[in-house]
Amino acid sequence: MGCALSGSGIAPGKTIVESKRCPLSENLAVSKAGLEPGGDGPGAGLFPLADAQKERIQESWRILHDNIARVGIIVFIRLFETHPECKDVFFLFRDIEDLEQLKMNKELRAHGLRVMSFIEKSVARLDQEDKLEQLAFELGRSHYRYNAPPKYYEYVGIQFISTVQPILKDRWTPEVEEAWQSLFKYLTATMKRGYYEEEEKSGSIKSLALRKSRTGSILNSI
Repeated sequence: MGCALSGSGIAPGKTIVESKRCPLSENLAVSKAGLEPGGDGPGAGLFPLADAQKERIQESWRILHDNIARVGIIVFIRLFETHPECKDVFFLFRDIEDLEQLKMNKELRAHGLRVMSFIEKSVARLDQEDKLEQLAFELGRSHYRYNAPPKYYEYVGIQFISTVQPILKDRWTPEVEEAWQSLFKYLTATMKRGYYEEEEKSGSIKSLALRKSRTGSILNSI
């Protein structure tokens, strides 16, 4: 599938300025303090969903499935409406200011479908917790390589919940909402572990390369 939340649409080497990154949600926020790299690989997280919550997610997803293309577009349009700075990391459509024009953009549509594909795979793995964790963990690692900052992740889940609520109508209940919130909180936390592990690994490699470079310079000067 590739990178569901970033894919080829993330600008290589492009990050959101720290002060302008998307804010955390109180419901879904997961601080880095509890996710420091080192010993936080797959298997380190606790799966939060009860069987009844899994069933609620699976049932609601069956209803949503026929609308996934529309949901994917709406999620990102709403994200860009509320926090336009988040669009800066998407080099394929970051310069499109007209949101109506953006709705028709084929790259945004494809990106939205990638996000929905990741959610669909997550729902399909609710009874395979190890596979679900690996899926989200690897996605987090790839987000580091795409320079997609962790503070961005929570907001996608929030906008997804906001988007699907009117589609499900009376089938949307507080229990369904709580189940989806729990799933996104888990996915976000797992992605962050993957991101920070990749960040630590990359930092170690760069540090080693720097030491080798300095050693070589010293030897050449002797």
